[in-house]
Amino acid sequence: MTIHREGYKTIGITALIFGLLNLVSFSFLSAHIPWLAILIFVVSLALFLFIISFFRIPNRQLTINENQVVCPADGKVVVIEEVTDPEYFKDKRIQVSIFMSPANVHVNRNPMSGEVIYNQYHNGKYLVAWHPKSSTENERWSVVVNNHHGAILYKQIAGALAKRICNYTSVGQQVKQGDEYGFIKFGSRVDVLLPLHAKVEVQLNQVVKGGVTVLASWN
Repeated sequence: MTIHREGYKTIGITALIFGLLNLVSFSFLSAHIPWLAILIFVVSLALFLFIISFFRIPNRQLTINENQVVCPADGKVVVIEEVTDPEYFKDKRIQVSIFMSPANVHVNRNPMSGEVIYNQYHNGKYLVAWHPKSSTENERWSVVVNNHHGAILYKQIAGALAKRICNYTSVGQQVKQGDEYGFIKFGSRVDVLLPLHAKVEVQLNQVVKGGVTVLASWN
């Protein structure tokens, strides 16, 4: 396991706060209220370790198959439905949405290889990530990748806690399936819009792993 570069600053600041908080706590409380000093240490240590774990990148065997679309994120499948895409395709698509809790790995990976033909950031609200309108009203970053099978749109959506979306793609870029393309901080959602001829391979409430679980296959 490694630590994502987006976490260096946050972990550094958290470590500084952790150190100062416990230095003050043990200096002024340990002699008179030792149990409180110990409680502060335990709680702050747990929070510090949680921050570190949030930015983790676990070692895993990625799924690489040009005839399949893999999940772009860890989490739970919360939506599988036919929708009309108002942003790019302007036609009917199959939407599969993955909810990422703060405890999930938050690295986002390319669902398939191809060329980035659309890349757009949208400012917006911070509704809870499972809210139906979060796909169109929340802060989000949409990417469309095209290859010989067709084009898919996947969007990073900020939630009530997520206030920063990181995206490393640009129009014209050739991306590879399974490679990292972004990161969302502290709870969020990723939507994937598939062509109607794609076969969805996941089920509602299924727990999935980014870059590993097969989301769909091409008929």
